[in-house]
Amino acid sequence: MNFYLSAVDDLLKHPGDQSSIGLILCRSRERIIVEYALRDTAKPMGIAEFRLLETLPEDLQGSLPSIEELEAELSGHAVGEPTPSDD
Repeated sequence: MNFYLSAVDDLLKHPGDQSSIGLILCRSRERIIVEYALRDTAKPMGIAEFRLLETLPEDLQGSLPSIEELEAELSGHAVGEPTPSDD
């Protein structure tokens, strides 16, 4: 629910709007669904920081495909093979 509320606040909420609220609508009185949906919402969450590297560490360079090899694989062509746009 927090994911959706955050998305609504970020993408749809206008400057004068109040804080968004989440409603869980249940067809039956199956409490377990509501309990699972709301359990531990007050638990602290961790956020990790990551950084993108411009180059791979040397010990990984030989283990992973190059950008060109990945692009060729995704486009369905071998590295060095002419693509339809090259013609």
